[in-house]
Amino acid sequence: MNVMSTVSIPIPPAHAVTHVPPVQEERLEPGEREALISRIKPLLSEQDAVLVAHYYTSGDLQRLAEETGGCVSDSLEMARFGHAAQARTLIVAGVRFMGETAKILNPEKRVLMPDLGAECSLDLSCPADAFGEFCDAHPDRTVVVYANTSAEVKARADWVVTSSIAVKVARHLKEQGRKLIWAPDRYLGDYVRRVTGADMLLWQGACVVHERFKAEGIRALRREHPEAAVLVHPESPASVIDLADVVGSTTQLIRAVGELPNPSFIVATDNGIFHKMHAVAPAKTLLEAPTGGHGATCVSCAHCPWMAMNGLKKLLHVLETGDNEVHVDPQVGARAARSINRMLAFAGQAGITVAGMSGD
Repeated sequence: MNVMSTVSIPIPPAHAVTHVPPVQEERLEPGEREALISRIKPLLSEQDAVLVAHYYTSGDLQRLAEETGGCVSDSLEMARFGHAAQARTLIVAGVRFMGETAKILNPEKRVLMPDLGAECSLDLSCPADAFGEFCDAHPDRTVVVYANTSAEVKARADWVVTSSIAVKVARHLKEQGRKLIWAPDRYLGDYVRRVTGADMLLWQGACVVHERFKAEGIRALRREHPEAAVLVHPESPASVIDLADVVGSTTQLIRAVGELPNPSFIVATDNGIFHKMHAVAPAKTLLEAPTGGHGATCVSCAHCPWMAMNGLKKLLHVLETGDNEVHVDPQVGARAARSINRMLAFAGQAGITVAGMSGD
């Protein structure tokens, strides 16, 4: 990959995520899946509710969303779908910042989530109070934050960006002579900085899934499968990105599987995306990019433990009880909406389709 050289600048301290739960996928007994779905479908209709699910959730939830007129996509498209839908209730299967984004863009609607404890390591790595202090210490910089952040952090930002539009926004701001603060993902920020040459001060967050992909393991897998194209999400380390045939958002990687002639793909992002990739190109082989090198105990653990908290049982529970409603302070939501809408206006003027609001 050819990238522009940049000047080294100081970086803020890391805010480490100290607790990452184990991946615990929902396990269902024979016949239980069908029984749950048969109870969920009429409740969605009765409550004027629509299910919107992220690409990284289970195949069960993705299929159910599509079967019931919902949406399977990245978090921005999930929120935009919810805004356009006539339904009064949105069920967001994903992680907490996605539910917040849906509420920010749809404040008049009820937003529920299967599990409000479904966090995101990028969100957790960027606490609003610490980030606000950091921004205040650099008042000359334009604040650009990735979608994987809390409502409070979005409210502090000048721009919210997705992985598919981040480079274009950074280049636009550089052309205006702006210096940037970028948060929270240091790998995506480094990728944007290398491509654009923008003066960017990077917050030191990271995704617990993408950070673990290893270049050594990918090179070894590629030797075994020389016909495979390597698809990489830009939340990955630079050494992994440099091996990619395609670097892109979730939506862009799914599109690449359908469009490229390769019979197989090494995929460096959350393996929940395989459900949609198989639907797009059922005859192609998908290989998980290794998350460890020589002697690693985890050959590929490429699944977000918080995404795995979503399931049919929890979905049924919130429909039956009304639990797990997402609330965003109206003043915070209004400020966050301004930074999101600034991106949407830019995308519209440039004729850009915005995708990858999840980042993952």
